[in-house]
Amino acid sequence: MLATRLPSIISNPNTPIRSCVIWLHGLGASGDDFAPIVPQLDIQDELGIRFVFPHAPNIPVSVNGGAVMPAWYDIHDSDIMQRADAAGIEHSSSIIQQMINDEIACGIDPSRIVIAGFSQGGVIAINSGLQFSQTLGGIMALSTYVPMRDSLPNAATSGHAKLPIFYAHGDLDPVIPIEYAESSREFLEQAGYRVEWHSHPMDHAVCAKEILQIKQWLSKVLA
Repeated sequence: MLATRLPSIISNPNTPIRSCVIWLHGLGASGDDFAPIVPQLDIQDELGIRFVFPHAPNIPVSVNGGAVMPAWYDIHDSDIMQRADAAGIEHSSSIIQQMINDEIACGIDPSRIVIAGFSQGGVIAINSGLQFSQTLGGIMALSTYVPMRDSLPNAATSGHAKLPIFYAHGDLDPVIPIEYAESSREFLEQAGYRVEWHSHPMDHAVCAKEILQIKQWLSKVLA
């Protein structure tokens, strides 16, 4: 099976494929960023997980002087709540939803598909997962926030009341200050979603303890 919508790094298990994690990188990075975490998680064969790490397209990023780099959407402004390119977020979200549909067409049940993302990728993971037509196995939001709150459905409207969300953030994050993540978590909880929250004494990164928590969460939602 191959990713059909975006160039991707794909890691298949040595056992039959029973589940899928589509993991989105942050601004200026690539699918290579999180691929090395797969052996650290040490659950791929046990749970039959196919990991897909898409590469975002190269686009000009306004806040970086129009420099062309891998990005899921443009960033217009340094103000975190004003900078997101709404049309770009929706466009990337629709592509990721198409990739989810591709996995379903290959025989993977939606309840065994997790959409994960770091920073910009986390914005797309939340946006695409909450608006997907079927309830997924979960959303993994790492060092990210929710900018387009008015466009997102609540759990009762979407029918996703049982959708689990893993949310982790650094207390010292200078890119997305933790108060924005905490506000986003509160928004998701007030909208009726189940959020498992973790904070760590780190900056805009992923730490060893967080990887262990990701392993435990994936083992639970994909068991």
